Amino acid sequence: MAASRGGQPSLSVHLPQPSSSSSIPDVPPISALFLIDFDVKAGYTIVWKQAVPGLALDGAVEYKSLPSGLHSVSNDLIYFVHEGTHAGLSAFINKPTDEEESRHARMIAVGVLVPLSFGRLGRAWRHAENLKEMAEKLATDKTQTQILQEYWEKHCVRESSASEAPKDTPLESPLLTVPGPSRSTPGRGHSRNRSASDGAALIPAEQRLSPYHPALSLTKLLDTFGPLIFPIHRAALLRKRILISCHAPVHEICNFVYDISVIANIPVPVCDIIDPSAPVERLRPLFTIGIHDIGTLIEQRAPLKRGSQGDNQDDTAQVDSSQGWIACTTDSILAMKEGLWDMLITMPPPHTVNARQRIWPQVECPKGVPVKATQRDLRRFQSLTKGLARIEAAMRQSGEAAPETPGILPSRTSVETARPYEFLPPGVEEMDKIVEPITWAAIAYNGFLWWASAGERRRAGELEEQHQDAALLADLGGPMRPRPRSRPSSSGPDNQGQTQMADSLASLTQTSVHTDDDSAAQAQAHLELAVVAYFHRLTTTFISVLADIIDSTDDDDLMGLDPDDLDVLEPAALAATGTSDDQTGEEERRLLGSGNSRGWVRVDGDALSAMGLDVWSKADAAFVKELTTRYFSRRAHVQNRGFEICGVRVC
Repeated sequence: MAASRGGQPSLSVHLPQPSSSSSIPDVPPISALFLIDFDVKAGYTIVWKQAVPGLALDGAVEYKSLPSGLHSVSNDLIYFVHEGTHAGLSAFINKPTDEEESRHARMIAVGVLVPLSFGRLGRAWRHAENLKEMAEKLATDKTQTQILQEYWEKHCVRESSASEAPKDTPLESPLLTVPGPSRSTPGRGHSRNRSASDGAALIPAEQRLSPYHPALSLTKLLDTFGPLIFPIHRAALLRKRILISCHAPVHEICNFVYDISVIANIPVPVCDIIDPSAPVERLRPLFTIGIHDIGTLIEQRAPLKRGSQGDNQDDTAQVDSSQGWIACTTDSILAMKEGLWDMLITMPPPHTVNARQRIWPQVECPKGVPVKATQRDLRRFQSLTKGLARIEAAMRQSGEAAPETPGILPSRTSVETARPYEFLPPGVEEMDKIVEPITWAAIAYNGFLWWASAGERRRAGELEEQHQDAALLADLGGPMRPRPRSRPSSSGPDNQGQTQMADSLASLTQTSVHTDDDSAAQAQAHLELAVVAYFHRLTTTFISVLADIIDSTDDDDLMGLDPDDLDVLEPAALAATGTSDDQTGEEERRLLGSGNSRGWVRVDGDALSAMGLDVWSKADAAFVKELTTRYFSRRAHVQNRGFEICGVRVC
């Protein structure tokens, strides 16, 4: 268990140890099995392999399976994608030996390729324990290759197994239902028959995540990134190219790649309200990439540029498939190639985990523009961690085996007394380095409201925000419709908000009781998948509010305005979403299409607030503009909240 850093306990959940009670024996069939050995003269070489006909391994899997820097760790699990059709998993072992010709270290990897038809990672993690065991044996005695042959004969793809789906339900279908937008009438022209995620079926209450499932790291993802997870989530929704620069070992970062791609899915209920021509393909997780992948990534980007310029109509079919991915790398040269990515996340070295002061990941966009969480992101992150802490506490009170998570917040006192409009609430002072400072306009506006209404308007705003955040975690055991926006009463806002949060989260713990091991596994899956449902609901909020605005806007609502008179976003605000001025033009031309004459839509501060965004943030305004273009093929005029005196905007 990771130690607390700077007063902030870890959010991580212990991975379940493989056992007869928790292990799920079903494994997906494999298309290839291979053994890679490190030779001091020849480098990494494939010394044993088996593959289905037509699947090439040489010159690819030996580099994908073993990213640079692995010599500094004793073992690791590496995920990667091979030729766009297979997911790869390799178990790496670095074991001391007496052999002088190998420099007293034997480094090998045993890996498999699994068809991606079984999911975005082919459920390759189910082979992890077996691969680790085989790698350990072969590192001790490299002549025992018969265990590889036996494994291949047992699990290789056959005609009968190729069409069989695994018995467990995909993670992409959350354990908890994702709420759909509440709309009295369908959007104008908004209908589609295709799905944006892998399915909408519910996982049974007794379901648990299998060992080594990447989703078991979801709470660790929140602990690692803090409120930065929200701008990363928004960039993923815009299908940006996100690169995580990290150090070995890469197993945990590969899990993060999977997690971010899952929370960035477009929920099925909102597919019918976005523009039918909008690209809804999910963010592609590439997992581990290296120098050998640079050429492929550049080639995949080329059709997108040609499509935006209209140079080659034959490339239009390839545009969507080449748009948006997330990957991690240990090769720092990829981080230096700015044209390769839209958002760069630099992870701190592993040794900084014991630093006195918390070292956060650095998030930036091209040209070194830093990305920070907004003040609203900070308050939302606090609400989320409170909710997860209450879920765990409710599980323990009900007598169920709760997941082994340390306290999510520093103390109960800070949970009850932290006010959402404080700049840095208790216990999160160290987050000031990753959170935008409060603007002077916000200070002036809130101060004026406090003076003009004796604090009533501000308390009402706080209560409405608390209700909005609580709704994202409320009643996750069943469908929920977005709460109508109305002015709340001002009597006891803090107590009402806290009571609603506690009551609404109680439904999360209503699961059947089995053995302690089974209950703990189910509770852990419930907590982790609640995070997925939370972000899917947040996505639903973004899109459904925009859909309502567009449906209520006349086609010529803003056509009378001179585009030159519209507020122009600062380059820094555009860059904070991973977009430059040139990229914005290319993206708009591609998504809007030639000859698009549909009018502008106006998005005001109240709409930003309804989306759960920061009404003062230029970066959030830039996000809404891109979101409107991508999913509704419309241009948006976004008005941040300002401070006016006698009708004159002061700031």
